[in-house]
Amino acid sequence: MFKLDRKSIINGTMAFSAAALLFTGCSGIASSNETTATASAVAIASPHGTYAIKNKTAIDGGVTYVRANGVDTAYAYNQQGSKGVSFGRAATANEIKAWDIDALPDGSGLPEGEGSVEEGDELYEAQCASCHGDFGGGGNGYPQLAGGNQSKDENGIVITLKNQRLEPGMDAPKRTVGTYWPTATTLFTYIRDAMPYATPKSLSANETYAITAYLLAQNEVEIDGVEMDDEYVLNAEKLSKVVLANRNGFYPDIDGMNGTDPIENVRAFYADRAKNIGSGTRCMTDCKDPGMDGKTEAKVMKIGYEMSDVSPAYSTVRDLPPEVEDKSISKAEKMYNDSCKLCHATDQMGAPALGDIAAWRDVMVKGKDKVVYNSINGMGGMPAKGGNPDLLPSDVKLIVEFMIDSSKEH
Repeated sequence: MFKLDRKSIINGTMAFSAAALLFTGCSGIASSNETTATASAVAIASPHGTYAIKNKTAIDGGVTYVRANGVDTAYAYNQQGSKGVSFGRAATANEIKAWDIDALPDGSGLPEGEGSVEEGDELYEAQCASCHGDFGGGGNGYPQLAGGNQSKDENGIVITLKNQRLEPGMDAPKRTVGTYWPTATTLFTYIRDAMPYATPKSLSANETYAITAYLLAQNEVEIDGVEMDDEYVLNAEKLSKVVLANRNGFYPDIDGMNGTDPIENVRAFYADRAKNIGSGTRCMTDCKDPGMDGKTEAKVMKIGYEMSDVSPAYSTVRDLPPEVEDKSISKAEKMYNDSCKLCHATDQMGAPALGDIAAWRDVMVKGKDKVVYNSINGMGGMPAKGGNPDLLPSDVKLIVEFMIDSSKEH
């Protein structure tokens, strides 16, 4: 399996660039700013006075434009040399260490620390559930993190990723941490660097391990064959051993005969495009003939079951359907959900949380009129009208009254 490693790519690219510059500088054949046509490419006219190279091995029949004589398509580029020019300085070891915090799939780069599933449950409920739903089930427009079956078919593809709504009641593909994500270290680093949404980078390493453990447990992930119960403690060593069901789903299977030269294996894979990636010709109409190999007629796939009992009925009209009023909640609560809940569902953003009696008792020391005034005009970190300029002052007053009433003893 040919895999891409971000750091290896960077180092390899730098080495390749240096070698390319050395070669072109010594040979005098071409400058490093120019691209020349090769035997496998056909030069075609360009309206900008340059040449477009239609590469015969292009995956989708695309072209590459030649950079020559200071022109790249419709744009000119700087041809001045950089010899003797020096900007900035080399980064220090500590500066590199501060930035080099990514964790690779093998676990390298993960920090010290640990956290249990039980601790993660409590943290998730306080920090994450307001957006991602109970148990990672999704909600409020944010991604579903758990759910879906991790079982695979005979070809090693996760079955629930192939779900199709062919009949009423059938599920769509389940793209969750357990079924879709390739590596668990990505889950850790994303939570640490970007979550919670309102206060990113506020979680400690231990807290991040705990939330990661909880989400893996909700996806019924096993580590070394061990189920993750509430007492299970996750650390860097254990996280590096996690093998998710879709680990290889993002990479083409392009092993060579001996596997010793992955670059040559990749080239061979793309060279045999008729077998692996299609004929290389873009098709917009009448695409059923010829087939991918350019010879045989392609098989026409038809929907085996076409739903007719759809409500509302299928239509080409692009207007949004009429909004149905949710009569189970008041107008004030609906406006709160749309404009204020993100900040006031918890106290993570410094705002008084809905239902926090003590916090709202302190707020009401100012008096209701002052609270309404501040909500309309904004103050501190709170934007005017909760960031929704379409709200009328009377709407804001209704929302404030709803929040006050929901946050006092009854």
